Amino acid sequence: MPNMIKKINKINALKCLAVFGILFWSSYFPAQAVQLKVLSGNGSRPAVIEICKAFEALTGHQVIVEFAVNPKVRERVDGGEYVDVVVLNPPVLDQLITSKRVVPESKTPFGRIGVGAAIKAGAPTLDISNPEAFKKSLLSVTSVAYPGDGASGQYFVSLLSKMGIEKEMQAKLRPMSGEYNVEGVAKGEVDMIVVVASRIYGVPGVQFLGLIPKELQTWIGFSAGVGVSSKHSKEAEQLTQFFTQSQATGILKKIGIEPVND
Repeated sequence: MPNMIKKINKINALKCLAVFGILFWSSYFPAQAVQLKVLSGNGSRPAVIEICKAFEALTGHQVIVEFAVNPKVRERVDGGEYVDVVVLNPPVLDQLITSKRVVPESKTPFGRIGVGAAIKAGAPTLDISNPEAFKKSLLSVTSVAYPGDGASGQYFVSLLSKMGIEKEMQAKLRPMSGEYNVEGVAKGEVDMIVVVASRIYGVPGVQFLGLIPKELQTWIGFSAGVGVSSKHSKEAEQLTQFFTQSQATGILKKIGIEPVND
């Protein structure tokens, strides 16, 4: 009889372990994969691409990502476009929360980075190590690109006034789309680009000069949120939370983005 009880207890224990295993692995490998649509600002493009690929590999879900400048993403979502996850600068994401297009509780800040500068690979390097050197470098080139509708571009234009070179720079400025600005430098269409530094990562044909001087610097944040229209809110929430997990933070650091969790 004692042996029989031991056998029964052993069987029950194995059943419990099996159930636990199924529950644990099913959270990562769902019985049915879904397709998630992500709309993201351009500043976090390289990070969003790599993090979404890592999420796909881990979960089996498919993630379709589209990029645009922050105001355009907000306009599309406010216009009723379907989206599962939105990735934007925090103030813009807050606007979508206010307009009831993003679930408030889903807001997930995950990183921040400063504004940087780059030139065409192989061109004579420029010194941007301090405010005076940065000013001289800006004045020395023929043209400077920046995202015309992006947060970093708007900040850069305001910075020129602070530096006292707004008039001298007017003829040199080349506002470009968020989808195509660093690439213009790589092709030699403009001499220099000033943009959120993460946007420069991974673009062939450019030389990263570094972040602009700390005295002139601003931080550009990135946050993710779940769209209220999402038909896969559980999976969308998993993706937003994945942006703060160790695998994602490793990707952020590689690109130069400082991970944040609050």
